[in-house]
Amino acid sequence: MYMRDVYINRLSKFLPNEPIPNEGIEEVLGMINNKPSKAKNIVLRNNGIKTRYYAFKDGKSTHSNAELAAKAINLLFPDGKPEMDVLTCGTSFPDQYLPSHASMTLGLLDTKDTEAYSFSGACCTSVQGLKYAYLAIGSGDADTAVSTGSEKLSAMMDASKFDGEIENLDALNSNGYIAFEKDFLRYMLSDGAAAAYLSHQPNEDALSLRIDWIDMTSYSNELDTCMYAGCFKDEQGNVISWKDVTEKEWLTKSIFAVKQDTRLLGEFIVTKGIDFLEEIIAKRKLDTSVYKYFLPHLSSEFFRNEIHKGLVARDISIPLDIWFTNLHAVGNVGSASPLLMMEELLYSGKLKKGEKIFMMIPESARFAYAYLELTVV
Repeated sequence: MYMRDVYINRLSKFLPNEPIPNEGIEEVLGMINNKPSKAKNIVLRNNGIKTRYYAFKDGKSTHSNAELAAKAINLLFPDGKPEMDVLTCGTSFPDQYLPSHASMTLGLLDTKDTEAYSFSGACCTSVQGLKYAYLAIGSGDADTAVSTGSEKLSAMMDASKFDGEIENLDALNSNGYIAFEKDFLRYMLSDGAAAAYLSHQPNEDALSLRIDWIDMTSYSNELDTCMYAGCFKDEQGNVISWKDVTEKEWLTKSIFAVKQDTRLLGEFIVTKGIDFLEEIIAKRKLDTSVYKYFLPHLSSEFFRNEIHKGLVARDISIPLDIWFTNLHAVGNVGSASPLLMMEELLYSGKLKKGEKIFMMIPESARFAYAYLELTVV
């Protein structure tokens, strides 16, 4: 089937409130059990994040997830009302189970009736939405689309959310503490949103990014759950839903906190991502030496050298001097991170027509991966 070319013509971002330095995290999120975290310094030393943003201040939310996404969309249209044929919205944690995140975001926009889709998962969800928009425009089913990635995690990481678990732990021993799998992510994740405007025609008076292809896969058929919320793992590693435990356990087990199995993360996140890249290289006959920029979504700077070592071991050439990231300044914003990198690079003044950009987005929830190629036009 003939596919039209599809272009990202504009990108925007909305990062709430002021940037928070490392020493200010517990001022915003609070200290669990009124004690400094035992994990904080270790996590921050490894992840390389210097500042991040929270839609949370003085113990209260300042924006909802849908509001973050809507603000990013409005910034795509500085001269008028937002208008698109298709809206796709990706996020790890919507504000509610129903209605959908895309419906709630659309409800905040002054626009026409719009085809809207929500994508469920974690870091790959914005790219899932981007691929749907790309296919819709490429097939001729739509002419324009907006794709967003947004996260509102701070309210889930506020110290008060762990009070029930601390009380339970203190009843068992005098030195209650929150497990590393939960404390770890309090210093990794943050809030924000980014949006992309897509069309079947490039900009006439500014650079555009042509989407050449987007490839995605999931290894959930063979690997266990790694990052999770709204559930817990029992002693056998089974994931138990919030629906199947008592309301008291919602509190005593911090069921709705975001958790990470760091053992699984370390064992598989890099190797499986490179496995998939080797498949793509074979399928598309890629020459990775043609790329001017490589944009990897890194949850932590720790993985920069781990990924590079893995690539070198497989004889895949993506030298470190072409890597472009903004993790240190904006933090790990989950599904928004890929679009935040695109936005910063597009408006950096560095790009020239004809240059090719390669992106990698790993998702640890149950090991999904996305790769995409863009050409500057």
